Amino acid sequence: MPSLFDPIAVGDIQAKNRIFMAPLTRGRATPDHVPTALMIEYYRQRAGAGVIITEGTGVSRRGLGWPAAPGLWTEEQVEAWKPVTDAVHQAGGRIVAQIWHMGRLARPDVTGLTPLSSSATRAPYHKEPNPYAQAQAATLDEIRQAQDEYANAARHAIRAGFDGVQLHGANGYLIDQFLRDGTNHRDDDYGGSPENRIRFMRECVEAVIAEIGAGRTAIRLSPNGETQGADDSNPAAVFVPAAKALNDLGIAFLELREQAPDGTFGRTDVPKLSPQIREVFRRPLVLNQDYSFEAGQRDVGSGLADAIAWGRAFIANPDLPERFRAGADLNKDNVRTWYTPGPEGYTDYPALGEAAKAA
Repeated sequence: MPSLFDPIAVGDIQAKNRIFMAPLTRGRATPDHVPTALMIEYYRQRAGAGVIITEGTGVSRRGLGWPAAPGLWTEEQVEAWKPVTDAVHQAGGRIVAQIWHMGRLARPDVTGLTPLSSSATRAPYHKEPNPYAQAQAATLDEIRQAQDEYANAARHAIRAGFDGVQLHGANGYLIDQFLRDGTNHRDDDYGGSPENRIRFMRECVEAVIAEIGAGRTAIRLSPNGETQGADDSNPAAVFVPAAKALNDLGIAFLELREQAPDGTFGRTDVPKLSPQIREVFRRPLVLNQDYSFEAGQRDVGSGLADAIAWGRAFIANPDLPERFRAGADLNKDNVRTWYTPGPEGYTDYPALGEAAKAA
């Protein structure tokens, strides 16, 4: 029976364990979306993960509407990522860049541009005023441009020293906006049937594979439940065949963020689709959301998953695999400092040995 501590090959990437670090937006880049020196230490501290999946990293100015999130579309950004990837590799880790187009969730007060989406819709917001604008429905030329932006970001990621990339296809962002019938109202080849709604995702992945190879290409999906206003009337009808298409493309791994009725970061009564997706996706499958160590070991041991990605646990526990192995208590993260600038709540959480010395 496989263990979370066993190594695994995910495509061309050799992971030393199956405890992956999930992507986490932290807001420590510059206003121009350039990685900072502080990010070098943050990622180096977490190199014990089997694979680090970085925070969402923008593929273009129009696609990145989050203040102080990093990008991968300029030469300055590429150069600033190099010491980050070097530090992780020197510490024995592996790191992939999550490449991100926010679609209608790209705030115009950040980008200065009208957001792009599958259809002319506006995302909801939990309070007024709503910072999101009415999105422009992508023309066929804009669809091709967005796909080129993913490919360019992937090429830049490899130049910056990353071991691969993960397309962000989850959480109501651009790829998810094409997949779901609640946000995709198109009547052309990119809308309507599940096959058509899958087309944009598949072509984005194909464009990235053409640049860097399938063995260095991954994607994240969130198949069950509503997220940031994106929902689907029949998730199994679109996400199971989407997973089959990804399997046939030979990607390195597929990560699923799946909500549950008792979730601590999003809840839904829509059943998880990982059992059905596991039947059609026979390559490395990574599951994420509200996992304890015991639950993660159970799902890896049963074969439902090949690895588990932890997010918030890695915020406060840079040495999470070591803590799991030792059966040690976990530090609690400070929600107040998730997105604030500076080292507090970012690089100042103690590792296990440091915590013992402090005590």
